[in-house]
Amino acid sequence: MDQSNRYARLDLKEADLIAGGRHVLCAYIMKPKAGYGYLETAAHFAAESSTGTNVEVSTTDDFTRGVDALVYEIDPEKEIMKIAYPVELFDRNIIDGRAMLCSFLTLTIGNNQGMGDVEYAKMHDFYVPPCYLRLFDGPSMNIADMWRVLGRPVVDGGMVVGTIIKPKLGLRPKPFADACYEFWLGGDFIKNDEPQGNQTFAPLKETIRLVADAMKRAQDETGEAKLFSANITADDHYEMVARGEYILETFGENADHVAFLVDGYVTGPAAITTARRSFPRQFLHYHRAGHGAVTSPQSMRGYTAFVLSKMSRLQGASGIHTGTMGYGKMEGDASDKIMAYMLTDEAAQGPFYHQDWLGMKATTPIISGGMNALRLPGFFDNLGHSNVIQTSGGGAFGHLDGGTAGAKSLRQSCDAWKAGVDLVTYAKSHRELARAFESFPNDADKLYPGWRVALGVN
Repeated sequence: MDQSNRYARLDLKEADLIAGGRHVLCAYIMKPKAGYGYLETAAHFAAESSTGTNVEVSTTDDFTRGVDALVYEIDPEKEIMKIAYPVELFDRNIIDGRAMLCSFLTLTIGNNQGMGDVEYAKMHDFYVPPCYLRLFDGPSMNIADMWRVLGRPVVDGGMVVGTIIKPKLGLRPKPFADACYEFWLGGDFIKNDEPQGNQTFAPLKETIRLVADAMKRAQDETGEAKLFSANITADDHYEMVARGEYILETFGENADHVAFLVDGYVTGPAAITTARRSFPRQFLHYHRAGHGAVTSPQSMRGYTAFVLSKMSRLQGASGIHTGTMGYGKMEGDASDKIMAYMLTDEAAQGPFYHQDWLGMKATTPIISGGMNALRLPGFFDNLGHSNVIQTSGGGAFGHLDGGTAGAKSLRQSCDAWKAGVDLVTYAKSHRELARAFESFPNDADKLYPGWRVALGVN
């Protein structure tokens, strides 16, 4: 059934919809299946995303017609489809009237992802009007709060030097805590990897007790504050809260040195909101394990990594992993820096829409995935600043001289970039950085030809 006469309004102008302030706008790359027209399919997509279905129903009235989602722009050659969703469509909490991301997702990438006339459809950007934006929690903490704990300026405080304890599945409690202590002698921040929690070989209560002690010892040894991101991910709200409360109690006077990691993609918006609302004074570390199933450029359905990042700021993530923008081992390229700008800036341009955040606190980009001291300068050149949390697992513990030296090499690399000094030149007077060239020779040969002669390495 062709529903374009109801669910398509190609006379509507995007600027007018934005000025009106009553619609969420979404941009998709959509292709109909063979035999279906583009506008016809787009209208069906909008109907399924709002007030319609594949047939006319007797319950339709003037009110429901007034909140139809409307296709307002198409470009069949570029496969671009844009839809305007009235804000009245989205569900609100009964306890406080706040918006919920699950409702946004239910409508914008719900049933429409399985429609028989759609070959594929993927959301690439969205715009949130002020009246709806103010209903989201947004972040309560971000990197500025980490800088405060570290004793740095709360503006342009620079890279937080971090790591992930490897192997990915974790270690038994004492080896895990020992690895934390080793890294903290040179670095700032350690995070659990996503499988690490309350495994049978590493009970959370035992591990956390030893990590809290390692933090105290490292702080005493270095005279510097240290940070830890503890995984509280769980299916159950009460389990998440129980983990969080135990961790804060155990760290005691260092409780404000603790972030809470939540696997936000696999557990969904409810887990992020549980952490955001139950622990508003902790940095909420959004880990996105599994997201590539829909965000990968190879996946033609769902939404992009850019959309995931933008949604995380609405939900209240203090920081989210944003990949390495082509400088590490993960998918991505240099243009992915727009994800970071959308997270951190007061107003930013996305692939399709300009978003003004109207004072909502920024979300911090977290950089991880195959990074080491040699790759950082190129990454910072592309991004334009170093105000990120950077977590290198292999880049720290793959250093020939161990985790402490690996941490120091990462910091020295950032210092060299900030000073505008060539990395090879800086390495001549900084041993840990020099040894990073020997630790990662393939990267060194590719990125810094001639380093062996300059550093006297055979």
